[in-house]
Amino acid sequence: MKKSLAIILCGLLLLLSACGAESKETAGEKKEKVVKIGISQLIEHPSLDAAREGFIKALKDAGYEEGKNLKIDYQNAQGDMNTNMPIAQKLVADKNDLILAIATPSAQAVVNSTKTIPVLFTAITDPVGAQLVKSLEQPGGNVTGTSDTHPEAIKNTIATIKKFIPDAKKVGIIYNSGEPNSVVNVKNAKDALNASGLEAVETTISASSEVKQAADSLVGRVDVFYIPKDNTVVSALESVITVANAHKIPTFVGEGDSVKRGTFASYGFDYHDLGYTTGKMAVEILKGKKPSEIPVGFPENLQLMINKKAAEQEGITLTDEMLKDAKIVGE
Repeated sequence: MKKSLAIILCGLLLLLSACGAESKETAGEKKEKVVKIGISQLIEHPSLDAAREGFIKALKDAGYEEGKNLKIDYQNAQGDMNTNMPIAQKLVADKNDLILAIATPSAQAVVNSTKTIPVLFTAITDPVGAQLVKSLEQPGGNVTGTSDTHPEAIKNTIATIKKFIPDAKKVGIIYNSGEPNSVVNVKNAKDALNASGLEAVETTISASSEVKQAADSLVGRVDVFYIPKDNTVVSALESVITVANAHKIPTFVGEGDSVKRGTFASYGFDYHDLGYTTGKMAVEILKGKKPSEIPVGFPENLQLMINKKAAEQEGITLTDEMLKDAKIVGE
């Protein structure tokens, strides 16, 4: 009798133990899935960094937070074009749930590395020309994102050169001819310059270490600098600013963050907002929407930005007309 009771008790204990283990497993299964997102960025500079930060902020606002239910693998090529493909291949091999690519060369590498993992891009000048999507309205495949090309930005900035510096004849442009986005931007800038009766004087570089020498080479040959949205040049923008200040050369740029850093003027927008828009796309995809169903997005708010301190250092006398509709930075 005692032996039978002991056997029954042992059986009950085993059953309770098994139920407890099953309950723990069930609780474990109910834990929220950790989303894995890979980020490939071409180079560090304020605009691209702001786009990445805006992307992460949108995810956080939607409930995806690092350390809780989100794991981010951030990789930066540091401007080395040959590093983009190994980064892309790593992010694909690690089976991320989604990959964000920041800047055209990074995006091209990622898009060429996977046809299954959802891919988002941001800070891209020409998504169709870079063969990232089939069209802006219907991207197709596993890719979509945001372009940083507002259709009026370059034309408005070039018109401002003519308006603010009426005696200018020649405009110096520094860019990396190895960046597809830069080639497109420079073509558009030259078209706008020609239409305004201004002459473009180009000099190309292949690395950020060459930017200072390129700027120096334009001294005495140009009246104004125009720096397009070129990731290599913008990463070394202070080199251009040093030359511009020393020789009193007004410097116009392709995006607003460069105005904040010490150049004179641009029609620009906030890259943080652009990244945030891309982050909202990521949330849609994580909740089940296909990238092919989301049209490519663009910056919405375009505004003239002027840096007062840079104007003084570049020898520009500001007028009420210049400042009337401008957002002032650098005070």
